[in-house]
Amino acid sequence: ALETSPPPLARIDAVDITPLAVLGEDSFELHHSQKSGAAKTAIGPDAATCPECLEDIFDPANPRYGYAFTNCTHCGPRYTITRALPYDRAQNSMADFKMCPSCQREYDDPADRRFHAQPNACPECGPQLSHSIADILSALLAGQIVALKGLGGFHLAVDARSHGAVRRLRQKKQRDGKPFAVMVASLASAHVLAELEAAEAAALEDRARPVVICNAKRADISLAVSNGLPTLGLMLPYTPLHYLLFHAAAGAPKGTQWLEDAQPLALVMTSANISGDPLVTDNAEAEEKLAGVADMIVTHERDILCRADDSVVRVIDGAPRYLRPGRGATPTPIALPCEVPPTLAVGGHLKNTICVTRGSEAFLSQHIGDLENLNTYTYFKDTVAHLTDILEVEPSRIACDRHPDFLATRYAQETGLPLVQVQHHHAHIAGVIAEHHLDGPCLGLALDGFGLGDGDESWGGELLCAEGVSYRRLGSLMPLAQPGGDAAARAPWRMAAAALHALGRTRDIPSYFENQPGADMIAAMLEKTLNAPLTSSAGRLFDAACGLLHLIPNASFEGEAPMHLEALVTRPEILEGGWSLSAGKLDLRPLLAALTACNPEKGANLFHGTLVAAFADWIGGTIALEDLPPHVALSGGCFQNKVLSQGLIAALRARAIKAYLPLQAPANDGGLSLGQAWIAGQMGN
Repeated sequence: ALETSPPPLARIDAVDITPLAVLGEDSFELHHSQKSGAAKTAIGPDAATCPECLEDIFDPANPRYGYAFTNCTHCGPRYTITRALPYDRAQNSMADFKMCPSCQREYDDPADRRFHAQPNACPECGPQLSHSIADILSALLAGQIVALKGLGGFHLAVDARSHGAVRRLRQKKQRDGKPFAVMVASLASAHVLAELEAAEAAALEDRARPVVICNAKRADISLAVSNGLPTLGLMLPYTPLHYLLFHAAAGAPKGTQWLEDAQPLALVMTSANISGDPLVTDNAEAEEKLAGVADMIVTHERDILCRADDSVVRVIDGAPRYLRPGRGATPTPIALPCEVPPTLAVGGHLKNTICVTRGSEAFLSQHIGDLENLNTYTYFKDTVAHLTDILEVEPSRIACDRHPDFLATRYAQETGLPLVQVQHHHAHIAGVIAEHHLDGPCLGLALDGFGLGDGDESWGGELLCAEGVSYRRLGSLMPLAQPGGDAAARAPWRMAAAALHALGRTRDIPSYFENQPGADMIAAMLEKTLNAPLTSSAGRLFDAACGLLHLIPNASFEGEAPMHLEALVTRPEILEGGWSLSAGKLDLRPLLAALTACNPEKGANLFHGTLVAAFADWIGGTIALEDLPPHVALSGGCFQNKVLSQGLIAALRARAIKAYLPLQAPANDGGLSLGQAWIAGQMGN
């Protein structure tokens, strides 16, 4: 039965059968957990409200009718309310809520769905909301910003159909350009707003309830939600509170049949934080920090012990790939090819996560964010303490990036643990190798914005051969100047100026960018090679293409311009002679030259099509030259681009080369910690 019909939240890794002698008992009993050494179990991630609990919530005759904290052993909070293992009520934030006799009977009855459901509660004995569902819905429909306490933290919610409310939320949250996620009642409602692939529909209904990036339809929601992008981040409800809001908006019908019909209510649900700070989790903190943002702050008494943003996925090549791991995903273990010593890896500077290994499993933390201020750095340290404590792991070594100025690197150096510093792009490729259990030498293509190279250069378009704890750099993108250094990362027009300089057209820069006041200065910097370090970054190559096409000359957030470039692709084209290969360097100057004569849509098609063909040529030729196995690991933030990833996978498949992308770990810098942990874990074995 465990193999054919396991419980809904079970994950069966293996089934081993060992005959045991009968000890004389005539019944089966579940006893309180007894501690005996370090924990070998894990805590499950938070799970969306199950269908059976929804039946309870929407049945007027049920004691839990309309109760916002209904759960059972098949659903509800786990990781975000747990202080330590074993996962017992005494160890989570429900410890102070004494169960009423009815809940206790459920909890004690092996035949009951709520048998040992640790957060079990009802209206008589459990937490309560600070506001009624009717009042919350009224505020939302009136265009107000509502802060809602959820599983991993607070959301800021507004009516997605109200342009004024969405624009006001952007202004209050200090979020100029990034798209917002939208929550709808059910899959039927999601189909109204997006063109859904089968894998996207399945991901939306997964018990993790991630935000799923889909192609948007023209619909009755504010254009300010996605800020001009043709994609939409959609998610379905995952707590009783969410469902109750949609239920009230539908007229409070009996039962769950109403979820089969499309509902008009759509809610922007974005993390309740001011730009750059971690997610707000505490009631008092919410009242202090969100008072100037939200018109209504909805709290309750169940504490959040571990903050976690919503997970974000995008379906690429038929499978959901994590862009951001978080609530619902963490801390699902990733199986490693073999056991490694207990290792802590602390990731990079942007999109930080940490990773802890225990035996042959790696536990990736929730998304922590960019380590650019004290609050996020404190959250980073708290996550290290919480994840190592809850897994009862004492690391024997610590791994980090090579960049000396990253806060995570400095933290690692200060722990006193044996230190392993891992090159950035090697970590990207090693994460894929670990996740897919790839043996022997493996070719890897890492495409991202920045990583420190072997000679302290700026890398980001790297072809590596990785094996065990070592790697060789077999090639890179032809470097471009980066005028102004890091400032160019948010100014695509500067990278476009660098492209013109590389094409011998430095004199054209002032006229090509006549609307940019600093164009003359940038031309002079490039001419004199002042403050214009070289970079092989694929991210900056994308920026250069965007700038040459006069698309988003100055970005308000990382990746904004390339996202808009990808959105323009209709039918990728290959520019004949658009690249050349010499001594491992991939030179795309012919492609960049062609973009100067293109409109944005033509340029987007030409850029993506040619890039795919060039990368396939580069990979195929290197595998043949180096006599490597016919597979390649693909990682780095640029592989969040669906057109690039799917195009390259198909092009390589045509050459009988298998491409591997990350699955449970993000391709972006959120996956670095897994690769760091795998490399450090193999050292000394």
